[in-house]
Amino acid sequence: MKNIALVVLTAVLLSNCKTKSEKINSNNEDLINFVDPFIGTGGHGHTYPGATVPFGMIQLSPDNGISSWDWCSGYHYSDAVVAGFSHLHLSGTGIGDLADILFMPTNKKLDLTTKTTSRDQFPYKSSYSHTNEKASPGYYQVFLEDPKINVELTASQRTAFHKYTFAKNDKQSVVIDLGFAINWDKALKTGITIEDQYTISGYRFSTGWAKNQKVFFVAKFSKPISETVLLANKQIVTANKTEGENTSAQLFFDAKNSEELLIKVALSSVSVANAKDNLDAEKLTFDNTKSDAASIWNSALNKIEVETPIDSLKTIFYTAMYHAQVAPVTYSDKNGQFRKENDEIATAKDYTAYSTLSLWDTFRAENPLLTLLAPDKASDIVNSMLAYYDTKKILPVWTLYANETNTMTGYHSIPVIVDAYLKGIKGFDAEKAFEAMKTTMMQDERGLNFYKKYGFIPYNLLDESVTITLEYAYDDWCVAQMAKALGKNEDYQFFTNRSKAYQHLFDSKTGFMRGKAADGKSWNEPFDPKHSNHREHTDYTEGNAWQHSWFVPHNVDEFIALHGSNELFSKRLEQLFTESSEITGNNVSADISGLIGQYAHGNEPSHHIAYMFNHAGQPWRTQYWVRHILDTQYNTTPNGLSGNEDCGQMSAWYVFSSMGLYPMNPASGEYEIGSPIFEKAKINLEGGKSFVIEAENVSDKNFYIQSATLNGVPFNKTAISHQQIIQGGILHFVMGSEPNKSWGLKK
Repeated sequence: MKNIALVVLTAVLLSNCKTKSEKINSNNEDLINFVDPFIGTGGHGHTYPGATVPFGMIQLSPDNGISSWDWCSGYHYSDAVVAGFSHLHLSGTGIGDLADILFMPTNKKLDLTTKTTSRDQFPYKSSYSHTNEKASPGYYQVFLEDPKINVELTASQRTAFHKYTFAKNDKQSVVIDLGFAINWDKALKTGITIEDQYTISGYRFSTGWAKNQKVFFVAKFSKPISETVLLANKQIVTANKTEGENTSAQLFFDAKNSEELLIKVALSSVSVANAKDNLDAEKLTFDNTKSDAASIWNSALNKIEVETPIDSLKTIFYTAMYHAQVAPVTYSDKNGQFRKENDEIATAKDYTAYSTLSLWDTFRAENPLLTLLAPDKASDIVNSMLAYYDTKKILPVWTLYANETNTMTGYHSIPVIVDAYLKGIKGFDAEKAFEAMKTTMMQDERGLNFYKKYGFIPYNLLDESVTITLEYAYDDWCVAQMAKALGKNEDYQFFTNRSKAYQHLFDSKTGFMRGKAADGKSWNEPFDPKHSNHREHTDYTEGNAWQHSWFVPHNVDEFIALHGSNELFSKRLEQLFTESSEITGNNVSADISGLIGQYAHGNEPSHHIAYMFNHAGQPWRTQYWVRHILDTQYNTTPNGLSGNEDCGQMSAWYVFSSMGLYPMNPASGEYEIGSPIFEKAKINLEGGKSFVIEAENVSDKNFYIQSATLNGVPFNKTAISHQQIIQGGILHFVMGSEPNKSWGLKK
């Protein structure tokens, strides 16, 4: 057996070497070689390493089988046991769900009747080593050490492809466990049907973060099924069909003089029939699907081309580009149908419906990045949110498999819609979108009743009152901008006035946004700006006063005036980064990570803050701190993200900031200028245009802007508009080691 294992292992290693050196048949540069999907799978990044295509319905990835916060994606790099390979995963979230439809190859008959309470009891689990594990965009491989089986995975938009290579003369078998669940997820009703010698189908209904999740599937095997063991609730069933809360199967296959077993799996939220329709045609093999996935990823990565002699920077950048395009995910089937939370079957006409909308995170930079990289996806996302509005008469907060999770604060579908509309994204009904935004902000749910009554949310009436008030104020400002664009002056005035709600909570004595009582006078005492209490009995969401007192992206100049002067504002802002990193309290939020002083890059509320120096007449401090964040909060290891990836936001911050841009106010149509890290970054735009950002003399010490030109004309502003970028051109910076304190002060 040892000799057989050695032969298989050698073949795998040779295959890995070949794969690494393969060149993709594409006109584009082979940028997938710079992507490392293992970045973020350690620490608190919560990413998965498995196979998917840009915004694909399938996320085929290994599951370690542990229910714990750092296993929210199903996988953590610290682990060395795999429980199986499931077809749906979350990228970088702070809550765990999915991991639906688990497949696991094995080489022996197993007893699946034993009830299991932990992965240690799984009869089909296997150990593995990172030395024989590989991942690249659209492809994942691992060698299972216990059954001596090599597993390879790839995917198209709606179909998963498995390739299992068994040791010679070994029994060839696959376990399907629909009761498998981790973290918040729990199977409610499942079923498996043996349709013919080559085909099985089934369904999995579950509750968890998504309260009503229904997944249907079909799987086709390359060899006939020679023996079947079906189970329902750990009891063997003597039939070709099984149903129950927890169903599973072990299938056996005739070796047919081949060590390879290939499986194709397609999913649907609607029906098995739709899953069959989603299944790729017979002519699409594992190898050409893997090649196609690599080509698709190369095209997606080539939307931005960067030049630098430092390969590690390219790895961080293109891995960030990769992570910024794995979510949201395709939800509608090939025929356009998709299931809503209320079980209504809707049809996406002339668009693709998307799910996994982590809007509290992604409205900040991920969605604005998509307006540049994939404007067609931006309009599809808006239409997906409007389809949700059709049912709920309210816009979504955080949707997972079309379920409203109501996770996090605010209604940040609103800035996503306004950002798209004001940047000229077509393909959705603007009047309907405005109606949806206005209706959402005028209802009474989630503290809006208090917000409307008092002009802010009193701390003694609702937890997280400061964060919620500030975010509603920003959402109001976004509604006002849409109203203005549509000529609705009365609405514009109303929402503009209400967007000043932040003024109620600013304490000029301390410089912080603080909880205020319903009397409009009394502050929440005692006050400690470093204090954190996670999600309850607190005025701040996943943070403290230091991190949440800066969220006025829509009116920075007036916000600075509240502080009294540019100098006082800048002093307080500088102190954010230089204060001690102590967080006080007995229930500190684990989301407060990536600390630089009290600045917490590992969570999204901090992401815009370094760019605010631009508005206080000190752009060189923006340049200094942005470069410091770029250098310290990202690296090429599995711990390369300082906090939850959150469906692309952590990576989108890097993509923008490394080029020298950032959408501090995501719906403003402007990008603040920071400190470019690359000699050259070329954004390939729609219609064959490009926008190039050059940084002459840039280095690890030369991160201060000395001067700039836009298309050869002197440029002395700290912001550039989206319209200027999409027209194409060249923004040229000259960089130096000392700040030029006169650059960027022109309004």
